[in-house]
Amino acid sequence: MCSGGRIVDYLEALIVDPRTEILFVGYQAISTIGRKIQKYGPQNGYVQIDNKKYTIAAGVETISGYYAFAGQDNLLRFIKGIRKKPSLIRLVHGEPHVQEALKEKIGTTFPEIAVERRRKFEGNLP
Repeated sequence: MCSGGRIVDYLEALIVDPRTEILFVGYQAISTIGRKIQKYGPQNGYVQIDNKKYTIAAGVETISGYYAFAGQDNLLRFIKGIRKKPSLIRLVHGEPHVQEALKEKIGTTFPEIAVERRRKFEGNLP
């Protein structure tokens, strides 16, 4: 829903960057920041976050029917199904040891994809 937590920091830093892709993998409730990004992002509209207006320059995509809290095997299967593999995957949720395990599995299965673990917002993200 993009209404609290680290995602708000990431959106504030990255939503104005056209190199950013925002991928929604779950339902976004009406009147939430996530739903507004889905609605107005494709036409480079804007969204208000913490009473500040942000133009949505990032790409916005939605995968319907995909469960956002998938296990590692499901996530690996999902990555395998992507035709044009991403060059970088950032892991932003989960306990450090779980992130590290997934990072290793992705690295072993898809050595061409760089994987970064992020535990907290680190300003100036590319």
